[in-house]
Amino acid sequence: MTPPPDPAPLSLRRRLGAELVGTALLVAVVVGSGIMAQRLTADVGLQLLANALATVFALAVLIVVFGPVSGAHLNPVVTGAEWALSRGTATQRSRRDVAGYVLAQCTGGILGALLANAMFEVAPAIATTERAGPGLLVGEVVATAGLVLLIFALVRSNRAALVPAAVAAWIGAAYWFTSSTSFANPAVTVGRMFSDTFAGIAPGSVPPFLLAQVLGAGLGAAAALAFYPRPGTARTTVAEQHDPVHAGTHPHDRSTPMTTILFVCVHNAGRSQLAAGLAAARAGSDVTVLSAGTDPDAAVSETVLASLAEVGIDRSSEVPRLLTPEIARQADVLVALKPDLDLPAHERIEVWPLPDPATWDVDGIRPLRDHIDTLVADLVQRERTPR
Repeated sequence: MTPPPDPAPLSLRRRLGAELVGTALLVAVVVGSGIMAQRLTADVGLQLLANALATVFALAVLIVVFGPVSGAHLNPVVTGAEWALSRGTATQRSRRDVAGYVLAQCTGGILGALLANAMFEVAPAIATTERAGPGLLVGEVVATAGLVLLIFALVRSNRAALVPAAVAAWIGAAYWFTSSTSFANPAVTVGRMFSDTFAGIAPGSVPPFLLAQVLGAGLGAAAALAFYPRPGTARTTVAEQHDPVHAGTHPHDRSTPMTTILFVCVHNAGRSQLAAGLAAARAGSDVTVLSAGTDPDAAVSETVLASLAEVGIDRSSEVPRLLTPEIARQADVLVALKPDLDLPAHERIEVWPLPDPATWDVDGIRPLRDHIDTLVADLVQRERTPR
């Protein structure tokens, strides 16, 4: 079990630091693996393969490492698409945050290229490799559109856990099927100007690439909105059918009776709503999920609803309700999300001591949500295991 997250909301400085370091490491991998490949073989195909493989593995790792801190955008078009798709909702980042993310990403891209140069003792120089022509620009549009569509299709259909592997797979494939070798990232494009090596791009080629990437991002975001107009509206997919977390969710596949889980906190507006939403999404139809509070608020926290919406869960119709003995009796297991709650007698109570996110913003709630999701996944799996 992982330790509880830091109850203090993540500061903007911390998130920007994650974006800068993550993007720097990504560009260092792209440029550094290109330099290494050139030194190991003269075969251009093997050079590209080595470059692609290193990028694929590193990208997945970086998303896993920095995702809980900043969302691991590492890419200005991802930040821009997120801002556009979340307009008018509580999840929308401020313009200040967006500008900070983009600046951190581009700065990180430049630093990453310089780091790769230093590691391989390559003299600092502006790249001279011209990458021009309509075919390359079409390739960039396709690579970027596919990337943005993939990310927000997963996020808006409650499959964000697949993002690290899926994004890495898309970029790895696009290295080979697009004529541009899939830059698909303005920060990476800018960074690669600062290394006159295998991965470099001449300054004159950069503006058309950036325009193609912005166009691709717009198309990808529009496609995500068309296919997933509301978060959480996707049907079950083949991937979910083979996901061990979702396995056995069809009523006819159950070998045990349906379980009812009741999540309880004080106001039924924050922690218990997060847990109930995540549990309902994970459990499917073979577990009934309830929530209640010992002193319920009038409405569910808007930031909690926004945090759940980030992972494709819609709880906007939920209303906090009072915990009563009658509700408690419906539950096979009662999960208290705060110690020392005044609870009705129940034969099976679990206590998860979690901080109250009442005053946190969406970025602050994100690590708590992800921690609760880990606890929920374990609970759902245990409830599915015959006793």
